Amino acid sequence: MDKVGEYTLAVMKKAKWYNTWILSFFGKYLEGEILEVGSGTGNFSSLLKSYGKLSAVDIKRNYFRKYNDPQISVGYGDIEKGQYFFKNKKFDAIVCLNVIEHIKNDTVAIKNIHKLLKSGGAVVALVPAGDLLYSDYDRLLGHYRRYTVSSFRKKFQSAGFKIKSSRYLNWWGAVGWFVYLKLLRKSVFPKNEVGIFDFFGRFFLWPEKIFCFPFGLSVLLVAEK
Repeated sequence: MDKVGEYTLAVMKKAKWYNTWILSFFGKYLEGEILEVGSGTGNFSSLLKSYGKLSAVDIKRNYFRKYNDPQISVGYGDIEKGQYFFKNKKFDAIVCLNVIEHIKNDTVAIKNIHKLLKSGGAVVALVPAGDLLYSDYDRLLGHYRRYTVSSFRKKFQSAGFKIKSSRYLNWWGAVGWFVYLKLLRKSVFPKNEVGIFDFFGRFFLWPEKIFCFPFGLSVLLVAEK
């Protein structure tokens, strides 16, 4: 899983337009002390640091050791076990992108996110969507599950959060994932196709700024403590 995950992170780093597009849906909720949970190799960290004072954690030390940015406080953190390098610090905002699906006990992880937030603080969480899209590649990545908007909302509400918004994102990516990784059962993430997706995404995905589609590659949720 480690090699597959690191390879996928390296490929997605090239999707610069897409990463900025994702951020455009929740940037307004970020301010003050910000924590990025499961920061990986930093694909989003360089974007998030412009919104406030950023701390970043990951359970894989070989990931965060690659950071070389004095503006980001980075170190070990396990959201399931509640263990972090910054001890008992609390945050104004927490960002958790494509992380919770990797955690066996996601209920405990979400409750621990709640504990890390200041009162009135916001959490932004992005996870893979749709049981229909669950593929062999999901298993290789270490995904325990995919979510629906409804199932993801319920988990956060049960942890004491007030939901501010929730929706599906990236209908076009969902179609590509279903064909390439589900139907064709490819075991390698399409490296060359990511650049094509990133270029044409600005043309195919713009309607999602206006409309909420009934399906997508991801579920995006924003909640408040």
